[in-house]
Amino acid sequence: KVPVLILSFFQHALNSGIRRYHVAPVLCQRAKVAMSHFEPNEHINYEKLEKNINIVRKRLDRPLTLSEKIVYGHLDDPAKQEIERGKTYLRLRPDRVAMQDATAQMAMLQFISSGLPKVAVPSTIHCDHLIEAQSGGEKDLRRAKDINQEVYNFLATAGAKYGVGFWKPGSGIIHQIILENYSYPGVMLIGTDSHTPNGGGLGGICIGVGGADAVDVMAGIPWELKCPKVIGVKLTGKLSGWSSPKDVILKVAGILTVKGGTGAIIEYHGPGVDSISCTGMATICNMGAEIGATTSIFPYNARMKKYLGKTGRADIAALADEFQQHLVPDAGCQYDQVIEINLSELKPHINGPFTPDLAHPVSDIGAVAEKEGWPVDIRVGLIGSCTNSSYEDMGRSAAVAKQALAHGLKCKSKFTITPGSEQIRATIERDGYAQILRDVGGLVLANACGPCIGQWDRKDIKKGEKNTIVTSYNRNFTGRNDANPETHAFVTSPEIVTALSIAGTLKFNPETDYLTGADGKKFKLEAPDADELPKLEFDPGQDTYQYPPKDGSGQHVDVSPTSQRLQLLEPFDKWDGKDLEDMLILIKVKGKCTTDHISAAGPWLKFRGHLDNISNNLLIGAINIENGKANSVRNALTQEFGPVPDTARYYKKMGVKWAVIGDENYGEGSSREHAALEPRHLGGRVIITKSFARIHETNLKKQGLLPLTFADPADYNKIHPVDKLSIVGLADFAPGKPLKCIIKHPNGSQETIMLNHTFNESQIEWFQAGSALNRMKELQQKSS
Repeated sequence: KVPVLILSFFQHALNSGIRRYHVAPVLCQRAKVAMSHFEPNEHINYEKLEKNINIVRKRLDRPLTLSEKIVYGHLDDPAKQEIERGKTYLRLRPDRVAMQDATAQMAMLQFISSGLPKVAVPSTIHCDHLIEAQSGGEKDLRRAKDINQEVYNFLATAGAKYGVGFWKPGSGIIHQIILENYSYPGVMLIGTDSHTPNGGGLGGICIGVGGADAVDVMAGIPWELKCPKVIGVKLTGKLSGWSSPKDVILKVAGILTVKGGTGAIIEYHGPGVDSISCTGMATICNMGAEIGATTSIFPYNARMKKYLGKTGRADIAALADEFQQHLVPDAGCQYDQVIEINLSELKPHINGPFTPDLAHPVSDIGAVAEKEGWPVDIRVGLIGSCTNSSYEDMGRSAAVAKQALAHGLKCKSKFTITPGSEQIRATIERDGYAQILRDVGGLVLANACGPCIGQWDRKDIKKGEKNTIVTSYNRNFTGRNDANPETHAFVTSPEIVTALSIAGTLKFNPETDYLTGADGKKFKLEAPDADELPKLEFDPGQDTYQYPPKDGSGQHVDVSPTSQRLQLLEPFDKWDGKDLEDMLILIKVKGKCTTDHISAAGPWLKFRGHLDNISNNLLIGAINIENGKANSVRNALTQEFGPVPDTARYYKKMGVKWAVIGDENYGEGSSREHAALEPRHLGGRVIITKSFARIHETNLKKQGLLPLTFADPADYNKIHPVDKLSIVGLADFAPGKPLKCIIKHPNGSQETIMLNHTFNESQIEWFQAGSALNRMKELQQKSS
């Protein structure tokens, strides 16, 4: 640290016009700073970032946004890379990879298939998705370790063999662990989870991807990303009262909708930024996934520096201070779109049900619910998740709960708390927050995703029973939390969840309404106030990290051929060089079709490492336009209606190729690549929609499928479930050139429509090879 401090002094002297002294070259050599405590030999390389930024700035001859600085600062070839927002594909070199256990299984299976001996960049696996919420943290964790022993052993041994750090079950949610240990200003990190952008709260470009993308980076191959547009969100004023960072993104979601951020990075800037804590910024970036954004980011500031210091990374903060000019946007930079939000005027929001962009002020939700026929009585309030489980979140919720307890009240609704990490759990236990939340009626769950992703053994209602829950989570798609399509889920801040759970109804507005205490007297809750960080140091809790050995070549990785949880991958078949003729339509989807509809989570998570078994959930949540039902499609060969996966398997058995027809923003939501692997495994070839969500479109390309969009969205109506489709002209498949689709109706008539695509040359090679992994192997064979 000494050279850094001395150099900082001399820089200050030079910039201040003080008498200039000669600075010895030895003092100009900046101290090497590790990317994390767990990888002392992997260093932050701001010099390379600076060099690349300068090359690109000179080429473009204009001010750069912060997003552009970090993205272009990681270009594989900054001198020659073609750069045009929203048009060109960038070849990038991310700094690291993070994988959660549900997606890591398939990612590591693909990496094993690559034949490579070790990962090329620092990588980690985080066990957070396979722990089901049932009776409380300790019991649920013990149960999960027992049930998932085979999977955890596979991930631990694969991590050891291939040089990947392993965070054991109970460590916490991947995104909280990344914020505490791995994210830093200027980092480029990719993660196999759609909420990876959480790391933008520490000034990093953190992007959610599918497992095949992670394999590229772990293999040392440049990673491709379409050059993002940049949406600026200018924040003015200051948060106060019941308003919280969560309300910023709830408001933005209401403005941009679930697809308004597609293909863009959301970049927050303006004087209001400094009124938000670092973990609050992470909350905002986290839920940017719900508007389709590539990622979200905040500029480096004092709140980030404070958080880095508190999490034992003051050396990173000192280095970031030196390079701060590259960690904030240039003056005069241009955004593709600008949204302005005055934080002083921002009111508490609650979004839902069934979609995270249906925004309401909390003051209005009771009346809106009654008008729409939504249940106003709240059955369960749930706080935590990767979006809102920080120390500050728990403190503000405890501040609300403490007021209720002082008046003899407890929650009228059931109430659960999910700590974001073992460090958060241990610290809120030490500082008394956890006990206050228990005293008000809360149940503290394991440090894991739990109900947020459907890992919830819910007992208080029957499936099909209409009910309302309020959460501090990020998503509220139909059936996501509890597999009940009649659960009306609303997302809001943890403190609002706590207040509403105490009142037990959506009709309660904590800003204006009164509660009645046990003594019969009315009282009003005061706006919560809590420390953003603990006064003492964080309590790290139990040590849950497994370092990879220096040499893991002798490590054995077990995958039993009879396992129902894990299955080694077989390569997909190559394109045969012919047009796709007379494909059947497996399903024409009506309305919203998220990755939850395509590949459900919850109880299906246990099969994430077994492609054939998990394929039994293919599109079971999607609504068939032919009959308005889920998981009921006509078999065109037998004319009988049956489950979607069974029908797809029948077509595959009969050697018949098939297609899916989708609506807008097809595949929004989770990054799960199983939603692309499953249709490919069961014989699908083409997915045709009005539009795609970014991650899902890329995942489909990676697995050798053709994601295509209607040149005229109205052509969606020309295709009927009983038609046959042919995609012609594949011999001349080229970037920017539409493909022709011939629709063959049962009466013998035909129509021709045009379909667009976003494939570049290398992605077309994925299709021709059968998958991106197949293409990687081809290139390896050529070079060997």
